[in-house]
Amino acid sequence: MTRRQCTGEYKIKPIKKKVRELLGYPYPSRIPKGVFVEQWVGISTDEFHRAKDADVKYMRNRHPLIDLDWSRADCVRYLTSIGLADTPKSSCLGCPFHGNAQWRHIRDTSPQEWVDVVAFDAAIRQGNARANAAGNRLLGQAFLHRSRVPLGQAPIDHVTAAEWAARQEEFNDGTTTVEELEGGVADGCSPWACRGDVLLAQDDFGLAS
Repeated sequence: MTRRQCTGEYKIKPIKKKVRELLGYPYPSRIPKGVFVEQWVGISTDEFHRAKDADVKYMRNRHPLIDLDWSRADCVRYLTSIGLADTPKSSCLGCPFHGNAQWRHIRDTSPQEWVDVVAFDAAIRQGNARANAAGNRLLGQAFLHRSRVPLGQAPIDHVTAAEWAARQEEFNDGTTTVEELEGGVADGCSPWACRGDVLLAQDDFGLAS
């Protein structure tokens, strides 16, 4: 396991930058007391423990799904009622918490995105380039797929439950369920509710930032 920085770099920082722009106080301008935006975050009752306040005074988080007492199932029912039953989970293209079904969907429906994500997987193999340059090298190799093989060679196609059970022992010490291997991590993904806190790597050492 190694550190993840995608939430901070690709979600929270850009959102804060845009909020400052909307308020008319780009960094490093000081935002006056009492000037703020109300940000709606789509966390359902299934993951209420992820509902948090913003860490800056110029943003105030509101959680409308929790206010409505809506679960993930309630959301699916509503989306189905308005013809949006196939709305997928939100996630980054190269999220290491994807399950095999999500990887197959990218490969089979978005060829260019598949090329991009396979290239991204290859690019992270030796860790963070800036950390490497500073002498803080990754001890081991980083991979997007749980099998810890290059994504283009990873076993993402359907296999039997018995095969999955065997691979669980080989890849994950038996701690990951067949459902997680196929469907990915269940929790949602937003700047304040990412699916997990770590990337998959080949050892227990962290990737320096």
